[in-house]
Amino acid sequence: MKNTHNEELYIRQDNLSDKLFDKSSIFFDIETTGFSPASSFTYMIGCAYRKDKNICIDQFFAETPAEESLILKEFIKLLKNYNTIISFNGIGFDIPFLKARFSKYDIDEDFSSYNFIDIFKSITPLKPLLKLENYKQKTLEKFLQINRDDTYSGGDLINIYSEYIKNPDPGSLSCLMLHNYEDVLGMTELLPILSYLKLADKKYTIVDSRLSDYKTYDGKNEEEFFITLANDYVVPKPVSIRDDSFCLSISKEKTVIRTKVINDSLKYFYTDYKNYYYLPKEDMAIHKSVATYVDRDHKEKCKASNCYIKKEGKFIIQHENIMQPLFKNDIKDKYSFFQLTSDFCSSDEMLLRYADHVIRHFIHIK
Repeated sequence: MKNTHNEELYIRQDNLSDKLFDKSSIFFDIETTGFSPASSFTYMIGCAYRKDKNICIDQFFAETPAEESLILKEFIKLLKNYNTIISFNGIGFDIPFLKARFSKYDIDEDFSSYNFIDIFKSITPLKPLLKLENYKQKTLEKFLQINRDDTYSGGDLINIYSEYIKNPDPGSLSCLMLHNYEDVLGMTELLPILSYLKLADKKYTIVDSRLSDYKTYDGKNEEEFFITLANDYVVPKPVSIRDDSFCLSISKEKTVIRTKVINDSLKYFYTDYKNYYYLPKEDMAIHKSVATYVDRDHKEKCKASNCYIKKEGKFIIQHENIMQPLFKNDIKDKYSFFQLTSDFCSSDEMLLRYADHVIRHFIHIK
């Protein structure tokens, strides 16, 4: 049995959905009688595709187990009109399950020829940022305030379908169809969540950078450095995250990076310490070519830990050595600092490099 629905296309005020959900893309979701394709089968496949300003949703439903091969063939026939498949955990479950069932009926398929977008797999780097209790489809829908009428899980429906086979009734059928329908339609509305990932792809421009004063809880005057970015892709909901080094605040159209400014004297360590001498009184290292003129009682051969010179100024932290020269308090420090200069503050190239560093600190894309 095939059901077709037409819905008005609703792009959730973002340009990414319109880009990803075009005429070459198709969403799909399957309903099965279990997790193993060896002992269970597919009883429904729902698909969503775009026609002008409408979303068309086709549902292929097996009235009996014997009709599974029919809905598989109908699905393959529809799939041939598209080149990008969008799913929710399709790579982890739906595709492997279908491949096994296609093999059972000797139905030819060539999933390798398609591009894939798996929403569930794609958002893995966003987990530290979103901080949700889990990343099931309904949880993401709730986060994005997407409403649905269906209250069942796929597991709940296995018994309902089993009873439907024995005693077909409109109420059970409506329940089965609604769940799959809202799963597929819901996927089309989840696409905006991928816009957060675009920040890790450097899809933004520099708007502003500045120093700002603030008072700590104990009344001390401190400074923060701000970088404001304009997002190329509108995000669906403001989120923020911070740790001891950085604060990242993402609003719909802008992203703000904040980091504490260290106004202090830090050390620049020479790497070739065997070519240097340390002067204890001056607390600094000098090259051996210069140390020749220093009395031996006022100098000692450098170790890695004391082969440095000191620099006073304003510094900000970096977790990777993206800016040079780099400074530390101690050579064993995990992270380094670089000087906050006017050249850095006025250079879009350097600001973008630092912004990318901070964003990738929180959005862990490999």
